[in-house]
Amino acid sequence: MKTDLLFAEIGSTTTVLTAFHFGFKPRVIAQTEHWTTVNEGDVTIGIELALKKMEEELGEKVVWEKFAATSSAAGGLKMTVHGLVYDMTVRAAKEAALGAGAVIKYVTAGKMNEFHLKKIESIQPKLILLAGGVDYGESETVIHNAKMLAKLPLDVPIVYAGNVAAAEHVEFILTNAGKRVYVTENVYPRIDYLNVEPTRNVIKEVFAEHIIKAPGMDKIKGMVNYEIIPTPAAVMTTTELAYEHFGDCLTIDIGGATTDVDSVTDGSPEVQELLISPEPFAKRTVEGDLGLYVNAHNVIEMIGEENLRKQFEDYDELVKRISPYPATERDEYFISKLATFCAQQGLRRHAGSKKHLYTPTGRKTIAEGKDLTAVRVIFGTGGFLSRSKHAKEVLESLRHLSKLHPMELLPPEEVRLFRDKHYIFAAIGLIASKIDKDVAKQLLEMDVEPY
Repeated sequence: MKTDLLFAEIGSTTTVLTAFHFGFKPRVIAQTEHWTTVNEGDVTIGIELALKKMEEELGEKVVWEKFAATSSAAGGLKMTVHGLVYDMTVRAAKEAALGAGAVIKYVTAGKMNEFHLKKIESIQPKLILLAGGVDYGESETVIHNAKMLAKLPLDVPIVYAGNVAAAEHVEFILTNAGKRVYVTENVYPRIDYLNVEPTRNVIKEVFAEHIIKAPGMDKIKGMVNYEIIPTPAAVMTTTELAYEHFGDCLTIDIGGATTDVDSVTDGSPEVQELLISPEPFAKRTVEGDLGLYVNAHNVIEMIGEENLRKQFEDYDELVKRISPYPATERDEYFISKLATFCAQQGLRRHAGSKKHLYTPTGRKTIAEGKDLTAVRVIFGTGGFLSRSKHAKEVLESLRHLSKLHPMELLPPEEVRLFRDKHYIFAAIGLIASKIDKDVAKQLLEMDVEPY
């Protein structure tokens, strides 16, 4: 069997292998998966075993024209973010980092000190993002912070995305200290304006360099025909592609370790008038405590063990059997309850909210955070939302959140629900950005299925 593209999504828990045919009508030929074999010291083992399974199912050897991969198997790109004012440049830098698939471990605002350096050293980040100041505005703080980071005894690349007037000075300080520096456009060049895409693109480049350091990733670099990109960044690209066809939309990706939400919307004009600070058009949030396998016990604790025991008399056995591959229908139903909580909490954390302020002239309503009230389409992806027979009821539960929480900027009740039925959102994102956007569009239209 000859395929145009063999694609591997290498996750923290599972590796999914998909064979694509492009031609006149792009389609999925086959898909198999295996445990991600990071613990074995070589993630290519999982790919080879998934390929063997695919060949057994097809009854013939699989050969491919091109091979591509996305990954989060190296644990994401662990990084720290440092800016001037938290609500301005620091928040803008965080938006850029999360949109690129990074995992933010530490954030500072204002002038850094020795304590901050010790904290960064203990975290051992793979990347540091330095920002601060609008263009041609205050530069003292970001120059001070560059001098502090120059003393950091770590070989960590530093991305500078701050005041353009200080860029040469910052680059001089850091390069003289032997640091690898990437200078890009300011993430917050002027008041109430976010410019996150240039920084996201630089972070993706650094991710590609970092990801090959996961066990076995050096072998994959020799196999792939395209740059390995972060799986979360690929899913964000797919959501942006879906916006072109469906309009304002968002994607919920429930995984074994995290629940990610990607939204592409400007929000409603009514709420825009109430917003007190800008939000990016395309926004990603990562909830590192909401997952169905690695973080299942965190989710259980948040739901409340007593509440689950009331619903499941066999609770103890079900908890023991938690797995990315539920063994029985009962196990899958139990996981669906955890998935419902992850989806609802992930969406609510992603959304902004309205607040009432009381002023001398009376009550005033303001809005903060991402406005999702104009979203009309929600996509579900990830192993559970793509494949489980309970996925529909999990997504259906999101329709009622806006009525239950009227002050939160959530999608309306009439929102349409779709699933990534072939579990290929990451593949579509890579194809759109690296191979052929038209092919990616056709795959997306073929793949998404309404509930």
